[in-house]
Amino acid sequence: MNADGTHWNPDMETLGREELEALQLERLKETLQRCARSPFYQAWFRDAGFEPGGFESLEDIRGLPCMEKDTLRGGDPTRFLTVPLDDVVRIHSSSGTTGQATVIFHTARDIEAWAELVARCMYMVGVRRSDVFQNMMGYGLFTGGLGFHYAAEKIGALVIPAGSGNSRRQIQLMRDFHTTVIHIIPSYALYLLEVFGELGVDPRGGTDLRIAFIGAEPHTEGLRRRVEEAYGVSAYNSYGLSEMCGPGVAFECPEQEGMHVWEDSFLMEVLDPLTLEPVEEGKEGELVFTSLNREGMPLLRYRTRDLASVYRGECPCGRVHRRISRIKGRSDDMFIVKGVNVFPMQVEKVLLGVLGVGSNYQIVLDTVGAMDEMRVLVEVAGELWHGEVRELNRLRRRIMEELRQEVLVTPLVELVEPGSLPAGEGKAVRVVDKREHARHARGD
Repeated sequence: MNADGTHWNPDMETLGREELEALQLERLKETLQRCARSPFYQAWFRDAGFEPGGFESLEDIRGLPCMEKDTLRGGDPTRFLTVPLDDVVRIHSSSGTTGQATVIFHTARDIEAWAELVARCMYMVGVRRSDVFQNMMGYGLFTGGLGFHYAAEKIGALVIPAGSGNSRRQIQLMRDFHTTVIHIIPSYALYLLEVFGELGVDPRGGTDLRIAFIGAEPHTEGLRRRVEEAYGVSAYNSYGLSEMCGPGVAFECPEQEGMHVWEDSFLMEVLDPLTLEPVEEGKEGELVFTSLNREGMPLLRYRTRDLASVYRGECPCGRVHRRISRIKGRSDDMFIVKGVNVFPMQVEKVLLGVLGVGSNYQIVLDTVGAMDEMRVLVEVAGELWHGEVRELNRLRRRIMEELRQEVLVTPLVELVEPGSLPAGEGKAVRVVDKREHARHARGD
């Protein structure tokens, strides 16, 4: 790749808006023709009355229905293939945390294109061949680990494929090999700080870290800033989903003001999750993607369930690829308490702004009598936990009031000892909903 010191792929990253949209249309037409070879898409086009050959503009994609995750789960996944199975070199799948995992097939060209996208992301924020990259994400069917691994090697960095887990060893590797760049789940980054404390190591002075890539779960700006301050790094938000390629769909530039969607590879729509109509630019909606450069298993109008908005105006970095906000949450993560819609991210936003709150929390939903109850368990910073009771009561009242103002429901707040809530290397379980179990127990 002909990197120029600022861009990994100058030809694609510096395209003007008109050139970029012309490329999108060209690639979309090619994708539709490729899809016509697939048994699934042949039937899907026929049922929708859609003629791929009559496609004239990007807006014409709205003639197709949106694709749901259940569409991918319903039957033999090879029916989506647009190439012979012999041309497929790998499968990946989603984590299956919200149901049955979805399987995605990749050709060798798909894997190469994916590595190029993530290399573009990493290079954009300063990763170079002189860096030591410690990959603390899971490998295997999960896409997060391998996407960054191949990209870092493509740039020429020294890669430590640490994987997830074994926290003390992670810290030892950082110190022994002078790791400068890490890839880590944000909630695990906070958990790892406790292990640094147990070892008596300050990550700011006891390591050579300078860049952190955080992703795989929604997080607030407050959490990002906490990671940056604690580790002494610049932490960059990344976005991806296994159905598109994994990480590399969108990424922050050095401005840290929204994530650029690589529109030469993905056609993005932002739709109202209820009506599936486009929302006004700048308004929040559900992200819907069409792959433009996928060979083996293209997906058209795939509903991510992720909620975000598109930034208005151009980015100071000069790239015209549109920027999305950080993910507010998933439309299917939202829960309703006493008739009010609540997202876990709203709770996190409040907690991270309160002095004395520790690194972990959990929301517990239950039914007491005939009423829903929302409890928020909050770990307290160690020095405060061992302090005066009146200070703990003052903290609890403050959290309750600020949560009431944010979510319009007054939750019960329970302060708990540091390290007492479940924590680990994987995605954090932020919401435990016991309401269905309570209804069954009552025979409702």
